[in-house]
Amino acid sequence: MIDLVNATEVLVMTTGGTIEKSYDEFDGSLANRESQIKERILHRLRLPYTKINVFSLMAKDSLHMTDYDRTLILKTLESHLEKKKPIVILHGTDTMAKTAKLIFEKFGPKLEVPIVFTGAMKPMGFEDSDANQNVTEALLAAKILKPGVYISFHNRVFELPNVRKNKEKRTFEAF
Repeated sequence: MIDLVNATEVLVMTTGGTIEKSYDEFDGSLANRESQIKERILHRLRLPYTKINVFSLMAKDSLHMTDYDRTLILKTLESHLEKKKPIVILHGTDTMAKTAKLIFEKFGPKLEVPIVFTGAMKPMGFEDSDANQNVTEALLAAKILKPGVYISFHNRVFELPNVRKNKEKRTFEAF
């Protein structure tokens, strides 16, 4: 039996990106459609001490995100920060650091909870996807980190602002 009384609630915001791309057998496309995080990952994890609250904000490849989209993420976060619950944001890797830096610049030292960004280099439906690992690690990181903005990726946690994607190594790094 899950003890939800003593469970830590973590808010998971989905924005799209490779982590949530799905394959359409009809037309052979790989695209962002609707969030599949609950069905593909969260239902398969044993999280007796974590209550997950997932909400989908958008389903976009981060290369197609606009300033309007980033403002929407910022405004949505603003309302959720009042709940004082750790937050994980699923985001495309190509512009994840840009969005995370914007959040860092807006909220920075005023944060009372950690905000942890993560994503994947391969969609969660692929056998060799890094999605399950990255989401699992981000959930744990969100529960144990001090307030701040972070990127959790490939068994590392990077604190903003000095984080970037290393396209050659296909991961993130501090600079």
